[in-house]
Amino acid sequence: MQALYQEDSTPWVLGFSGGKDSTAVLQLVWTAIRGLPPEARKKPIHVITTDTLVESPIVARWVAASHDRMKRAAEAQGLPFVPHMLTPEISQTFWVNLIGRGYPAPRPMFRWCTERMKINPSNRFIRDVVKKSGEAILVLGSRKAESSRRHAALTRHEERRVRDHLSPNSKLPNSLIYTPIEDWTNDDVWLYVMQVKSPWGGDDWNRDLMTLYRGASADNECPLVVDTSTPSCGNSRFGCWVCTMVERDRSMEAMIANDDEKEWMLPLLELRNQLDDVQREKDEGWREVRRMSGRVELFNGEPIRGPYTRDRREHWLRALLQTQTQLRRDGPPDAREIELIRLAELEEIRRIWRVEKHEFHDSLPRIYEEVTGAPYPRATETDELLGSDEFAVLEEVCEGDETLLSLTASLLDTERRYRSMARRVGVLKALEDTLDKRGFATDEDAVRRAKARERMRGASSVDQLDLLSAMTGASAEGEA
Repeated sequence: MQALYQEDSTPWVLGFSGGKDSTAVLQLVWTAIRGLPPEARKKPIHVITTDTLVESPIVARWVAASHDRMKRAAEAQGLPFVPHMLTPEISQTFWVNLIGRGYPAPRPMFRWCTERMKINPSNRFIRDVVKKSGEAILVLGSRKAESSRRHAALTRHEERRVRDHLSPNSKLPNSLIYTPIEDWTNDDVWLYVMQVKSPWGGDDWNRDLMTLYRGASADNECPLVVDTSTPSCGNSRFGCWVCTMVERDRSMEAMIANDDEKEWMLPLLELRNQLDDVQREKDEGWREVRRMSGRVELFNGEPIRGPYTRDRREHWLRALLQTQTQLRRDGPPDAREIELIRLAELEEIRRIWRVEKHEFHDSLPRIYEEVTGAPYPRATETDELLGSDEFAVLEEVCEGDETLLSLTASLLDTERRYRSMARRVGVLKALEDTLDKRGFATDEDAVRRAKARERMRGASSVDQLDLLSAMTGASAEGEA
């Protein structure tokens, strides 16, 4: 490892999650670099952690403390380790997508969260390093024993090695991958971490890490491993507390069951289970009949459901703020200022609702104040299409018809986008497109038209005329 570090001037980027594998790798690298003479420690080692903003509070606190200790220890020991806490762009956070845009909770066939919240922030940082230095070496704690999929991936990397221990990264040009513990087992990791004290955390730091894992195990035990049949607490895994990719969040369940002091996290588990229950019930009643594009698409004759409806998005916002308020009230002292959702996220959600979804009644500040009992901390902007008074008039004109209200607001906004142009080329086409997406009396009417269009694709010219006539007649009364 020391020889590899000194071979060139390429900076290293080490991925650190706070778990046992990344802890072992960072500890190995730290020990190796500390063993070099000061004049040989020339190039930086960037230690990056991606905070998705929905990490388990216990793990997030642990990682933040690790970064703080790491920074102070590196400065004291004269080592080139530079910790970085990365976060997703505000427009791509979990709550902005789920509450703002209405994305349904993630599932295996629609796993929209990982790339936006974890992969993109890391890749953005690595690209910046490559841009400045021409190349980067990624040091990862990946191991073949983690899963059959990980074993296959690491084997492929091994076969394509261009230098000793280094494999090209197919997804990030000019970056190489270094996996120093790829052949270690879970037990190898624990034996090393428990026998060698943390160079940045002190004598008990790694023991506290094992306690964290043990608390997330169903039997609250990390047994002494004597043979391959003995289970290891290395199977405990931590992730986002909102994750619906698994049937149950066993780690959080175990934390709450094993430690009375962690019962304050129960509201988080309950909210996560609500998200999961809705997702597994296929949430037809929660989601719009139109896709995000505004069009109705069919699968086996049934509409493919789109984003959450306005009522459901408001429901999730209210539930999240209620959970945050409860944690601040009933949690331990260090949870009194917990932020399950940041003000910047609330502002982005508010912008999406008003600007992209044309929901000019601006309900977010009202919901915030009703749930928290505190005034919303940002003033209302004035440069919007409709103020609350004008929108109230529009609601009155539409007589409570949400479909008509949404259509009218969309048409007004389309007109506004073109009004400042010297030549308003395309405005009629844009208005027609809006009518085509939203010009339905009811959701049933929208689905009926989509089914008729599907039948028209395979019909003869004469049949198409008959179908078109039927479509027009079927919806004429509702439109009138």
